[in-house]
Amino acid sequence: MSADVIATPLPDCPDIEQAFATSWPVRLGDTDGHDRLRLDAVARYLQDIGFDHLDAVEDGDAHQAWIVRRTVIDVYEPIVFGDRVHLRRWADALSNRWCDMRIQLKGERGGHIEAAAFLIHIDPVAGRPARMSDAFMAPMLASTTEHRLRWRAALTELNGVAAEAVSFPLRVTDVDRLGHVNNAVYWEAVEEALAAHPEHHELPYRAIVEHVGPVMMGDKVVLRTSLQPGSLRLQVDVDGSARALGSVERLAGDR
Repeated sequence: MSADVIATPLPDCPDIEQAFATSWPVRLGDTDGHDRLRLDAVARYLQDIGFDHLDAVEDGDAHQAWIVRRTVIDVYEPIVFGDRVHLRRWADALSNRWCDMRIQLKGERGGHIEAAAFLIHIDPVAGRPARMSDAFMAPMLASTTEHRLRWRAALTELNGVAAEAVSFPLRVTDVDRLGHVNNAVYWEAVEEALAAHPEHHELPYRAIVEHVGPVMMGDKVVLRTSLQPGSLRLQVDVDGSARALGSVERLAGDR
């Protein structure tokens, strides 16, 4: 499944000092009852550093609309409340309309998370994939030799698989400026599934969310979960149609 598409471990930056870097404290609203930085908060951190990165590169102001196709979060050691998290971000692969961005998160108290996000650049008026400018791509091209990135799905739908189904109500605060349910909300669904199956929090673990279609405000969302050998699978459905797929599975070895 995912091992055929996503490298394990996620690849390092060829020159980490050239990656975009920032840091901030871990706040109370980002953590759970055990002080652990939640996965939905990690997803927001990936969005936040992405927009900070846009402010630091040429033509960043002309590349403000993005859709997340897949996010991978590898948790080696939890980052905790009150810690200061240091983030580094760089391009691991790209084409001229999309890219795979790597993000490293390290806490000053030893927390360690590696992440990757497959992002599609969108024309905000036409609503379709748009070419990135040469100036914008220049530093990305310098950080990777993979310049012909192609999309390959890592997960499959839970067709014909026994799964528990529960309602997953949306709130008005779940919708972002593009009119879609924000990417971090899908990771709230992952946290819900993990709360019911806490054994899958055993470190280190990899969590993946792949987006199949948009979820809009007013949709009646159903969260389906299935325990499979070695993994916890989940699916976000609207009207019986999959809109997002997820998995949580153990990582082999340490980083």
